[in-house]
Amino acid sequence: MDDQFLLDTKTAQELFEACKDEPIWDYHCHLPPKDIADNKKMANLAEAWLGSGCSGDHYKWRQMRTYGVSEEYITGNAAPYDRFMKWAETVEHLIGNPLYHWTHLELQRYFGITEPLTVKSAPKIWEQANEMLKDDKLSVKGIFDRFNVYAIGTTDDPADSLEYHAAIAKGSAAIGSIATKVRPSFRPDRAVGIDLPGFADYIRKLSAASGVSIQKSDDVIAALEKRLDFFIENGCRASDHGMDYPPFEIASDTEIDGAFKAALDGKSPDPRLAEAYKTKILAALGKLYAKRGIAMQYHMNVIRSNNKKAFRELGPDTGFDSVHDNKLTQKLAGLLNLMEENGGLPKTILYTLNPADYYPVATLMGCFQGGGIRGKIQLGSAWWFCDHLDGMDQQLRTLGALGMIPAFVGMLTDSRSFLSYPRHEYFRRILCRLLGGWVDQGLYPADMDMLRQIVRDISFGNAKAYFA
Repeated sequence: MDDQFLLDTKTAQELFEACKDEPIWDYHCHLPPKDIADNKKMANLAEAWLGSGCSGDHYKWRQMRTYGVSEEYITGNAAPYDRFMKWAETVEHLIGNPLYHWTHLELQRYFGITEPLTVKSAPKIWEQANEMLKDDKLSVKGIFDRFNVYAIGTTDDPADSLEYHAAIAKGSAAIGSIATKVRPSFRPDRAVGIDLPGFADYIRKLSAASGVSIQKSDDVIAALEKRLDFFIENGCRASDHGMDYPPFEIASDTEIDGAFKAALDGKSPDPRLAEAYKTKILAALGKLYAKRGIAMQYHMNVIRSNNKKAFRELGPDTGFDSVHDNKLTQKLAGLLNLMEENGGLPKTILYTLNPADYYPVATLMGCFQGGGIRGKIQLGSAWWFCDHLDGMDQQLRTLGALGMIPAFVGMLTDSRSFLSYPRHEYFRRILCRLLGGWVDQGLYPADMDMLRQIVRDISFGNAKAYFA
């Protein structure tokens, strides 16, 4: 993994030189705003890589379980050094897995360690890295500065007070003045999920946060609009929606409000009317986003918390989600068209966890481009289980075949780890490898000025323009 890692042609190497130092606009991540406001410093590599308790990197946790590591070392109370050693043992066996590349890029870029992580090298690496983690250069602010992080988009509930975002913007006592913009992203999943546990309690929470008495579906929209405006006042530039599939069902307001009342009473709503409620809320939100210039992100085709026993013991986002094979395009088409008919479709990024959806989604997004916005509808970057070498390559090739790569807004981390910024480098190397290969095959002219601009735009410029 030297300077030419993944760059197998001279053209690819030249392109990477052009974009490697571009700023990072990490427009979708799960970094905790409190940790940023506190300018957190990680105590050791176990905390940095594996987290503590049930808050950490479930990518790594899944592979540790696959290797046969006991849960005590994954989310349990084992000593930090012992947890790290179990991860080191796991890493040795991750040939072909992006975690192998990410782990070693992080060792190189943060700690200057070029030796492969093995059980044999792990004790020395533990001591060397932990000593360096004491330095302010590896505090949150130091990391942002080192990697030239222009902005990040956190993931936040509409009822959130955004107190930490406000503290960061003003300059909290711990972090002081910070160049990186920390933007909240509006994630209203709990207000949309009428058929999920805890919906009634959440609606009461949303009512209290917004000051809107919520008795029917129109009240939910009014409450969300007030909270959206509050988010925008605090720097919000994007929304984010997670869903197993996009809903599309039309029903009367009377029917929808009947289902809504049933849900507030703790009853299970009729499935068709639950979907109609979701459709109404999402269509209304799309109109609000379009009016305010807010980009809308849809993360689709995931089945969450499949292992119910593990979910009861550990909670959500602990490594038990998977790719969904639901057919989503027809309902997605109906929902996007409804927004277009209902007052305008906002800028939209469509992510799918199932790469089988890339072709249908990429052709669908072409139906809604326009409005004088470059790349208004985006095929989102290879996400979650797809953000490896082959997955990124496939997503980019599909975008090239059916869309416009130079308009692409590029990579994001989708991460809970402050050490994850080398993933942007990983993506840029894969991008330059692909474009360089096409040029060397004669599929595009060797116009290096044009090509350098393309990779710089995808690395940063397009995202900066897209999120205004």
